Amino acid sequence: MPTVKTPDARHPPWPAVILAGGLSRRMGHAKSGLSLGGKTMLSRIIDRLRPQVASIAINLNGAAEQKTIVGHPVIADTVPGFLGPLAGVLTAMRHTAAITPAATHVLVVPTDTPFFPHDLAQRLTDAMTQREQIAVALSDDALHPLFALWPVALADDLEHWITTDPKRRVRAFIERHPSVTVDFPMTTTASGLFDPFFNVNTPDDLLRAEEWLRILGENSA
Repeated sequence: MPTVKTPDARHPPWPAVILAGGLSRRMGHAKSGLSLGGKTMLSRIIDRLRPQVASIAINLNGAAEQKTIVGHPVIADTVPGFLGPLAGVLTAMRHTAAITPAATHVLVVPTDTPFFPHDLAQRLTDAMTQREQIAVALSDDALHPLFALWPVALADDLEHWITTDPKRRVRAFIERHPSVTVDFPMTTTASGLFDPFFNVNTPDDLLRAEEWLRILGENSA
C-alpha cells in the first residue's frame, strides 16, 4: 500500500481521485490503458500526481473485480448509470469523507491529460479564500473543471444535482457555489506554445501527445 500522508485542514497534501470511469466513445476503448511513450496513460497520471497529494484512488466503472490498480484503491461510481464526470466527482467526495475525514477537499483529475502542471495542487490551494470554495484550473482562457479541488461538504448537494438535473453540467454546478479559478500559463517550446491541459480524446490526439512528449523532453518508460 502507498504511504498516506496526514492532510492539513488548509494546505496540501490532499487526497486525490483520478477519474477513469468514462465511456471513451471517441477513443473507442478505455483511455487509462492507452500507451504513451511506453507507459500507460494511467501510470503517467499517477506518477505526475503522486508527489502532489496524500493518497490516490482511481474512479473506474465496470471493474468491480479490481480492488486496486498499481497499489491504489479502485472505486466505482456511487450513483450508477454512467451519469457523467460529476458522478466521479461525487464518488471522490464520498470516498474522501469515508477514508480521510479530516480532509475538507479532494483533488480530482481526469485520466486523459498527461501533462498537467507539477504544482497543480499547491496553486489551487493557495488560491482558496473560503473553506468550502471550489478551486478550478484555467489555461488559455479555457476552464478545466475536472482539474479542481472540490469541497467534500458539497457531496449531498452534488448528489441531488446529479439525480435531478437532466443536463448535469459541471460548470453549471460550480456556478451554484463559491469558486475561484487559477490561471496556469502556456508552456513555451521550440514548436510554439503548449497547453499543459492538452487532453487525449481521439487516436489523432494520442499521436499528437507522443510528439509533445518528445518536444517537452518528458521521460519515456
